Amino acid sequence: MESGTVEAITLVLDADGATSAVERVSALAGRGLEGDRHLLEAGGSTAGRTGDDLTLIEAEALEALAAETGIELGPRGSRRNLLTRGIALNDLVGRRFTVGGVPCVGVELCEPCRKLARLTEDRVLRGLVHRGGLRADVLADGEISVGAAVRAAE
Repeated sequence: MESGTVEAITLVLDADGATSAVERVSALAGRGLEGDRHLLEAGGSTAGRTGDDLTLIEAEALEALAAETGIELGPRGSRRNLLTRGIALNDLVGRRFTVGGVPCVGVELCEPCRKLARLTEDRVLRGLVHRGGLRADVLADGEISVGAAVRAAE
């Protein structure tokens, strides 16, 4: 079984770069993470906007970025909600998986964007291409905590 763990949880508070690290968060089906800007900007609903509920990135990708370019983003600097270890997130596109007890579905790769480059530096675009993480939808309400298992559905 493909599995990993959640090493960090980050809420992105606004488009200007403010973030908050938390130990646990409520995930709301079709809406996102409580306190995250995607949920708040959409007035509490991301309906019709698939892939905005949850973003994930591999710790291994951030470590490789640092080793190859010297750019050290850390969990909050990546602007992804969950930092994972031990699971290949690219393999979850189009597949169901769970984070703790929260069922999710991978929607698409979360490629690095100009906003991330503007908040960090331009080299981050090339450094994270095809390893910038995963955009996912939350399928049922639940709680996600640091240390939770991330498991691909069979």
